[in-house]
Amino acid sequence: MKEVDARGLSCPEPLMLTADALKDAKEAVKVLVTEPHQKMNVEKYAKEHGKSAVSTEREGFFEVVIE
Repeated sequence: MKEVDARGLSCPEPLMLTADALKDAKEAVKVLVTEPHQKMNVEKYAKEHGKSAVSTEREGFFEVVIE
């Protein structure tokens, strides 16, 4: 699974990194973000591009797995 660690980054960087990772991903992509609005943006981006996104809140950050 490819992992994008976007914790602590400002918008729109997490979304840009997510888009880049999804371009040539042949497997699931795990995106780590710190802010709730970043989690929502990543989920929305995934759904708009025909992917499913499952989020989990961890201690101090969110994990979004896109398939």
